[in-house]
Amino acid sequence: MSVSTLYIDRKSLLHNWHPLTNLLLALLGLASASLLSSLETVAALFLFIHIPLAVIARIFLPFLKSIFFIIWPFVLSLSIIQGFFSPGEKVLFSFASFSFTQEGLLAGLSIALRILVALSAMILLMMSTRPDRLMLALREKGLPNAIAYIVLTALQIFPRFQDRARVILDAQQARGLELDVPFIRRLPLLIPVISPLILSSIIDVEERAMALESRAFNYPGPKTQLTQLFDSPSQKIFRSLLLVIIFVLFGARFIGWLPQ
Repeated sequence: MSVSTLYIDRKSLLHNWHPLTNLLLALLGLASASLLSSLETVAALFLFIHIPLAVIARIFLPFLKSIFFIIWPFVLSLSIIQGFFSPGEKVLFSFASFSFTQEGLLAGLSIALRILVALSAMILLMMSTRPDRLMLALREKGLPNAIAYIVLTALQIFPRFQDRARVILDAQQARGLELDVPFIRRLPLLIPVISPLILSSIIDVEERAMALESRAFNYPGPKTQLTQLFDSPSQKIFRSLLLVIIFVLFGARFIGWLPQ
């Protein structure tokens, strides 16, 4: 059975990099999206770093498609919530006793922009880095097996849920479930999909635990690996530079150099 993952096999520079290099690039994107106060800098990070890296990795179209399908609910909901409930002087329109302000709309879009940058960093990591190589790299750096597995599971949880939901939805439609109805009437029909999704997720946890035990996951001794990771001195220097930038961002925010 194939493992659910967003990883796309390509022959590219990012795919050949050490997994920790890609991981630190993703962490830099997360730190920048949450710590930088300038929205122009945050947007430039997406346009001039994440987009070119996706092109270099030859995953540009799948990268944009995944981002679009995940980010648009955040843009829509944040724009509506912030637009109606954030105070502002310029009212765009009114609905009942609520006023939709331009300041609230911009606030919602700014939050969505930060989510976009953080999301694109993680999707770029998942599409260009094999999960097993990433777990092996973390273990080689001394990270306990349990923590490395948690990191790996966190990266795979969304595609696994997506694949499982698609299979359940196809099975329910084959049994006569009709989803080509208006949105309001469709909501009660989601119960036959959500219930098996939750139950299958619980069963999947038990199956994973049994599979890990059968592979001596908790064995304390040395283990042989089929996969060998290549690491170059230039990548080690680059990772050190990325770590310095991340710590500088956190330090600058902690001492107040970066405004809230």
